[in-house]
Amino acid sequence: MLEWQNVSVSGTSDNEYNLTSMDDGHRAMELAHRPFKIVIILVLGVMVTLGNIAVISVISSSVAGWSRNSRYFLLSLTGADSAFGLIVMPLNLCVSLIKDSSLGPDTFCHVVAFFNATVYSTCMYTLATISFERYLAVFYPLRYTSLMTRRRALYLIAFAWLFPPVLLLPISLPEGIIEVHFSTASLVCKPFYSSNVAYSLSLTGCIFFPCSIVMTYCNLRLWCAAKRQQVKLSKSYLNGRNRPNVASRVLVPVMTVYYACWTPCMAMMIYNAISGCTVSEWMEFVAVWLPTSNGFLNCIFYFWINQSFRRKFRTIVARLFWSLCPEMSKAMGCMSSTGVHEVHRMWNNNNTLQERASSISSTCTLLTLAADTHV
Repeated sequence: MLEWQNVSVSGTSDNEYNLTSMDDGHRAMELAHRPFKIVIILVLGVMVTLGNIAVISVISSSVAGWSRNSRYFLLSLTGADSAFGLIVMPLNLCVSLIKDSSLGPDTFCHVVAFFNATVYSTCMYTLATISFERYLAVFYPLRYTSLMTRRRALYLIAFAWLFPPVLLLPISLPEGIIEVHFSTASLVCKPFYSSNVAYSLSLTGCIFFPCSIVMTYCNLRLWCAAKRQQVKLSKSYLNGRNRPNVASRVLVPVMTVYYACWTPCMAMMIYNAISGCTVSEWMEFVAVWLPTSNGFLNCIFYFWINQSFRRKFRTIVARLFWSLCPEMSKAMGCMSSTGVHEVHRMWNNNNTLQERASSISSTCTLLTLAADTHV
């Protein structure tokens, strides 16, 4: 009996040693991958920041065909996307340089996790409000001004920015219901969702699923309407010649990118909350940082594919280049003095145009874009 007890104790000791060795080896591998992960995060942060700065420089002033409400919602989206590069990435990189997972949670890590979750949630709510605003603009064009007043638009934007911090407040409390730790796999301070399964699941029930339902319904209705309009125009315009599939070119990429970027992160959160287990190192890294890339892709699908946006951007760049380097502009022959006056005239005329009542942006004017594309 004594011999069996000794063997049992010895076996337990060996198992603990093996588990400790595996944990140390796994942690050493994560630390070895850390420089490469930091480079990826930095590159992604620069892309998101520069892309959204260019967008803000354009839509902060009026753009031909874009209503005031459209610019408000798109500025809100750009601000949320910019927060990825200006808040989320610097905070988490700062923690990754001064903290190790073995040090345990602290107040600063709770604050960082709170900002992470708030920015992610604000971005999803903003995307949902944009889809809802475009749905109203297309299906209720005559009632749009009464349904989506300036005050209501600002209320929706305020809700998208103020509701997430209230909902996610428990994450910021060091002694709250949610534990927070720094992950060496993803280099972020993230909540330990299995510490409170009910609260963790309620987050997805209040954020991801409602926003996804609103976006899917609104964009699916817009896509169906655009397809019907395309079929009608193809029969009556230019002897039935096939027209460009604007609906698929705009709405399908928007929804595909949204689900591709956000679904892995939400699935991992639900899996961690229910099972109490973590996924592999690189799977966690990709799932956590993939939504950040949505902040850069939004610049492409919501702005750069729009002809009015590109035209206004070129006008801004030309005016800025002439203001900074007039002599160089003349020497290079990029723009003559007549061209400069023309740019100023276009700028001033564009800013004084009376805005349309309905929202006309890259994905809400599918019916108009179909005709414009052919012309």
